[in-house]
Amino acid sequence: MLKKWEDLPDYMKTLEVKPYYDALKKKKFSLFCKRMFDICAALVILIVLAPVMLVIAVLIKLDSKGTVFYRQERVTTYGKHFRIHKFRTMVSNADQIGSTVTVGQDSRITKIGHRLRDFRLDELPQLFDVLQGTMSFVGTRPEAVKYVEQYKPEYYATLLLPAGITSEASIRYKNEADLLDLAEDVDQVYVEQVLPGKMRWNLDSVKRFGFWRDIATMFRTVAAVLWKDYSDN
Repeated sequence: MLKKWEDLPDYMKTLEVKPYYDALKKKKFSLFCKRMFDICAALVILIVLAPVMLVIAVLIKLDSKGTVFYRQERVTTYGKHFRIHKFRTMVSNADQIGSTVTVGQDSRITKIGHRLRDFRLDELPQLFDVLQGTMSFVGTRPEAVKYVEQYKPEYYATLLLPAGITSEASIRYKNEADLLDLAEDVDQVYVEQVLPGKMRWNLDSVKRFGFWRDIATMFRTVAAVLWKDYSDN
């Protein structure tokens, strides 16, 4: 649930963040419904998809050396750090041989990794993060620490809500990797060009937050993964 304004981290108690906080403060019941939905839906989906996740884990182990899960430090509500759960889609030492973000023809991606990414199946383990409360089904995608450290003051408003498995920004930028494919400095292009575009959608989602809007975003995500192109960048 939403913390009291005085209990927020100092770097979030700014004039830029206040309008978003005030908007969310009026929607406490929707925030409660959001959390209850997250818990119930995550439990049901985990039970139903447990066999599928087991098969994916076996395929990952057969495809390349390394762990089944990829655990990278990310940032969620109020700046809290956590280690996200994802199925590993890259070679085991990917962090040491490239950027934190992934480009379209990234040589670090494994064979099975390409398939998992195409249908976002690599994100299924994030259901565990949803149950823990560090993530939600819908919310700003959790950024790596080094990118959050470069946030503009207004961007911190996205940390008023848990990070999400999907979001309007994720739908609009589902081909983000292709946008970065030709960049000489991937990190610089991401921070200066891609991140500001995504943040416009993320901030709009915080200001206009509503439980049923979240549900609509989930349906739009399914459509975006399977057939529809919502890209406008």
